[in-house]
Amino acid sequence: MAHIQPEGWRDMSVTGAAQREIETLMLLSQALPDEYTIFHGVHWTQLDKIGQAFSVYGEIDFIVLSPEGRLLLIEQKSGFLAETDEGLAKRYPGLDKPKLVKNQILRSVSALRQRFGNEGEKLSIDYLLYCPDYQVKRIEAAGLAADRIVDARQRDRLPSIIQTILPAAAATAQRERVQRFLNNVLQLVPDPSAMIGQANALVTRLSGGLATWARQLDFSPFRLRVQGTAGSGKTQLALAEFSDALAAGKKPLYVCYNRPLADHVRRLLPSGGQVASFHQLCDSFARATGMTPDYRDQTMWQALEEHLGSAALTEEWRFDTLIVDEGQDFSERWRDALLRMLNPEGRALWMEDPMQNLYGRAPVTLPAWVTLRSNANYRSPRQIIAWLTALSAEALSVEAASPFGDSHVDLLIYPDKETEKLHAQTLLAITRCLGASFKRQDIALISFRGRENSQLLNLDALGNHQLKSFSGQYDLFGNPLFREGDLLAESVYRFKGQSAPAVIFTEIDFAELDEKSFRKLFVGMTRARLKLVMVISERAAKVLQARL
Repeated sequence: MAHIQPEGWRDMSVTGAAQREIETLMLLSQALPDEYTIFHGVHWTQLDKIGQAFSVYGEIDFIVLSPEGRLLLIEQKSGFLAETDEGLAKRYPGLDKPKLVKNQILRSVSALRQRFGNEGEKLSIDYLLYCPDYQVKRIEAAGLAADRIVDARQRDRLPSIIQTILPAAAATAQRERVQRFLNNVLQLVPDPSAMIGQANALVTRLSGGLATWARQLDFSPFRLRVQGTAGSGKTQLALAEFSDALAAGKKPLYVCYNRPLADHVRRLLPSGGQVASFHQLCDSFARATGMTPDYRDQTMWQALEEHLGSAALTEEWRFDTLIVDEGQDFSERWRDALLRMLNPEGRALWMEDPMQNLYGRAPVTLPAWVTLRSNANYRSPRQIIAWLTALSAEALSVEAASPFGDSHVDLLIYPDKETEKLHAQTLLAITRCLGASFKRQDIALISFRGRENSQLLNLDALGNHQLKSFSGQYDLFGNPLFREGDLLAESVYRFKGQSAPAVIFTEIDFAELDEKSFRKLFVGMTRARLKLVMVISERAAKVLQARL
């Protein structure tokens, strides 16, 4: 059975074309011998001379590494293809023109060969187009070599064709060099750009930013403060740091401000170490040290915080790696309580984004820490960043680095303080997302308001859509209780740190765009990976339209 990188693919929750790719991966993993390695879901970026990733240069579905170090890039095109005079092409939603398949493949081949060439060696690399659902009628006009196309008529022969192109041979030193190159270039780490509940969703990509460069820094003691904008890869870096600690036999601690983010991150990480919100950590520490919290006491949380910062620490509560996520929301007292739990020679990573400070907290001081700043947003479509830049009262130092520039921001307006019209426009937003082929599990309904003041987050359903939202209650074990539904509904406060393919940002209402309102807009809008629909009051819409 071939070795698959990254692991965890059997547990992925996918549909559509992605499901077809998982089926192919299952076939190849069983049919190819142990000596082969398959990289799947591979994306990489083109870097400029100073190492800044500026656009997606290529993408490929599978890379097969042979025992002797040769590579085969496989591009899978599920569904219907267009046979044009220029060659085979694939149509994608939102694009006016179909993309030529040959251009995608040949760019990818060239990109990898060029990057390996920078290491001073030549890379043996070939390609294959796999069309499991389509029979190519004019092979000679496809724009690719006929023996490098496997269509629906030959799909059962895909594994044997791969072995014909990459015959089995004895392992060589070249294979080790190519393997190291791929491991360095294809930083295959979990990407938390998925909704709550999709615990095992994995997206792999090459990050030219934090997940690569921050882990190459070497200083002692390792105290790194990362100030990164939304979508810059902070959480990817943290997941990689956490996993590295576990792999080295170390004990990591990952602490968030936000309980939903902590729950989400915990599902993305392998077992071992500890992941908690700060107050979850306070509760666990108190119970482990003989203190039983009584939450009927209004001062209990303050008492728990003081206990975490002063009670004697046993070896169980000392860690080799400390990762703080959402650091802009932490206080200096929280900082001190956490740092005393870190072994002196341990590693500390403090991640924050001042633009996502929704609580007006003063920045925590971290004397003598190294600071790394990243202003590139790789996640949000470029139009979203363009909107935020236009709306900002001051210069917004966020670089629109996403490969997606064709996304359109929808604006739906409702009359001020008219709840029924708000509901109607939010329903229309859901319909538009579903009409754009997003599934319910791909959509997040995010309210500009907190749960207590929301006209939506306390509903069981909106129209015929059952809402999955926090009820405000917890079970006996302290786990949050959610209303049952298939459409996630959260406040902008609770969804901070996460993202979804399609975001409906609703209940947006303000008389003036002050600093707090802009930051809430920034957080809510940058949750979207592909599509954003904003449901906004008339008075707030006038404020926005005056600036855009």
